[in-house]
Amino acid sequence: MPAHYKVLFLCTGNSARSIMAEAIMKRKGVPYFTAYSAGSHPSGIVRPEALHQLEIAGLSTAGLYSKSWNEFAASDSPRLNFVFTVCDNAAKEVCPLWPGQPMTAHWGVPDPAAVQGTPEEIERAFREAFSILDRRISLFLCLPLSSLDQFALQKEIDEIGRQ
Repeated sequence: MPAHYKVLFLCTGNSARSIMAEAIMKRKGVPYFTAYSAGSHPSGIVRPEALHQLEIAGLSTAGLYSKSWNEFAASDSPRLNFVFTVCDNAAKEVCPLWPGQPMTAHWGVPDPAAVQGTPEEIERAFREAFSILDRRISLFLCLPLSSLDQFALQKEIDEIGRQ
């Protein structure tokens, strides 16, 4: 495995979960990881509730925007090492072929944008999604990437998605 890794987080709309995952990895993964996010059908906006969770956590929201996964499938795109789907819809879709033949895993997280209710219930849903992503990314960053063979690493990242 290389000394520097590129990670892409995918969701359908790229408006909440994948955006939060990108921001978390950008902070926690320094200097060994570069993080990106994208959507199969990007909404074109980042949910203000997701940005609020990032701000509460003291994470930068600079440069975050809703974008298509096609930006990462072109031949001149970054060569990805890992691609994680964070929503069930994106996990079921036929993904493009990613440059670099990255390892992939599904880390399903309930969609906070689908929650209807009081402002407090909606904020709780975004906080819980952030917490799940933060925990999974922290676990992933604890893996001894350079010493695991590809099969063992794939098994470990799949297991993180079940936690």
